[in-house]
Amino acid sequence: MRWNRVMEELRALLRRHVRPDETTAIDGLHIAKIERSGPPYPSMSGVVLAVLVEGAKRLAVGERVYLYQPGEYLVASVDLPVTGHFVDATIDEPALGMALVLDPALIADLLLHAGPGDLPKPPAGPVPGIAVGKLTDELLDSLTRIVRLLERPRDQAVLAPMLKREIHWNLITGEQGAAVRQLGLADSSMNHITRAARWIRDNYAEQFRVEDLAKLSGMSPSGFYRHFQTVTALSPIQFQKQVRLQQARLLLAARPRDIATVAHRVGYDSASQFSREYRRQYGVPPSQDAVLA
Repeated sequence: MRWNRVMEELRALLRRHVRPDETTAIDGLHIAKIERSGPPYPSMSGVVLAVLVEGAKRLAVGERVYLYQPGEYLVASVDLPVTGHFVDATIDEPALGMALVLDPALIADLLLHAGPGDLPKPPAGPVPGIAVGKLTDELLDSLTRIVRLLERPRDQAVLAPMLKREIHWNLITGEQGAAVRQLGLADSSMNHITRAARWIRDNYAEQFRVEDLAKLSGMSPSGFYRHFQTVTALSPIQFQKQVRLQQARLLLAARPRDIATVAHRVGYDSASQFSREYRRQYGVPPSQDAVLA
């Protein structure tokens, strides 16, 4: 009963404070309202906690598909190329939710101050970079209180950091805490994979060898490849391809009549190969997206 009351309060708060640009006065806190589902669209996940109070969202990364809705939360502990869409959102029944950017430094500090037995036993191997969990009373309560601060500007500078700390603690001790805790461990396998994934994102047009990425991550090539697939649901080459095609779609909006140049800029030597992979990913040839742009 209390859970329903708190959820209704959070829903009302988000309705009042949503902005077209989805930002808020609290750094790292975003609120979104979506009134049209549209087709699945590509984006980077960010390193975030996401909660919906109305509607549902489906995300796909590699062969994995995640669906979350009210009563659940999604955490992304690695910035991954995803394809997602809101399910059956309309003007009359929009999707409404919030997201909070996760802070690795804060997580590291919380882990440093955790007492013996405060944290669940860590898993034996790597964990996926995206997970869905049940929204507990404690997490719902702390999320509602940080959104309340939007109506108390005087208190934000002092109380928002305290509430962010509480939210992060609820996450690292919760159902999907294993993935979140690894954000704060400098030597965790997830942070090694994150470093490699960041290199691919920053250098997506360049060729690379898996052996070099493994060395960057401090792992053997076989161990790196296995961990990378577990965390990202993609091989390193598939990850690069996803990032390349996302960047190409953005470039086509700015240079719609120059498909060959766009293909070259994102790392393709062959325009025909680029067109094949673009069609396979998005269901239409780049020429069609260029015309629409």
